[in-house]
Amino acid sequence: MAQEGFPSAAVKTTADSGTSLSPVETQRNIPGKTPIQILHEYGTKTGSLPVYVMEKAEGEAHQPSFVFSVTIGDVSSTGQGLSKKSAKHQAAEAALIILQKDNVEVIISAKSEVNGVAAETHTHPNSVGILQELALHRGWRLPEYSVLMECGPPHKREFTVTCRLESLSEKAVGNSKKVAKKAAAEKMFAKLLNLSGCSEITWMPTPSVRFENLKNSSTEKMCLLRRNPLSIPNTDYIQMMLELSNEQGFEVTYFDIAELTVNGQYQCLAELSTSPVTVCHGTGISCSNAHNDAAHSALQYIKIMASSK
Repeated sequence: MAQEGFPSAAVKTTADSGTSLSPVETQRNIPGKTPIQILHEYGTKTGSLPVYVMEKAEGEAHQPSFVFSVTIGDVSSTGQGLSKKSAKHQAAEAALIILQKDNVEVIISAKSEVNGVAAETHTHPNSVGILQELALHRGWRLPEYSVLMECGPPHKREFTVTCRLESLSEKAVGNSKKVAKKAAAEKMFAKLLNLSGCSEITWMPTPSVRFENLKNSSTEKMCLLRRNPLSIPNTDYIQMMLELSNEQGFEVTYFDIAELTVNGQYQCLAELSTSPVTVCHGTGISCSNAHNDAAHSALQYIKIMASSK
């Protein structure tokens, strides 16, 4: 269920004058329209057509990321997606949400794309879209999704997708990237509610910890890390990392990798919510040993970065 202030893909408001804007209003009984089409019709009616600008294109060729902005009248918004089309859809949907908040008549009943994934109708709230709207509404960085692992035979593939929002991370498994992504978004939304401790999301992200801050830090744990070797047998590096992260104000999340190494060892990733985000790999004869090895690798990396001039 969408929380108050974070509308789902279905949005309906009434104009101050109480009259409908015909290009948008006629969409009610014509299924299949996208936010881009609705916004274009609204722009045609008001005499201010939307203008889209590609702000950023990054990522690998197999997993690109595009950011588009759209301006219509006095309203500007941005959207991000795995294709130019989905990024423009996101930007248009965000603009429609802003117009809705300004009491403009806007109806969105069509299926739309959210980062390349089709959103459900209002009867099945789209967790990916809701999380996106929440980030836009709060001025946070847009949620980022990445495929952590893909395994299984061709007829029964299993995908593990990670959802990152500010300093938080959640992962979920599904029989398709779309299903796994939606599940990860749902877990992230539930986590935000849990951290808020009530039915409304009040959680606020802490400022990202930059490596420049770590380099200049003279706190106790950082000084110990610089001074002491990281080669003492049977050291609890997970606890050491926990104490350092609490002192410095960043979070550490461990992700288990289901696939074993060629030597039959367990694998783990340790993700640090620093700026930029740091991910280190670890292996071991058990999951806990793999976690400890990943924490050790992360501490080594921080030590090198914090000690460099």
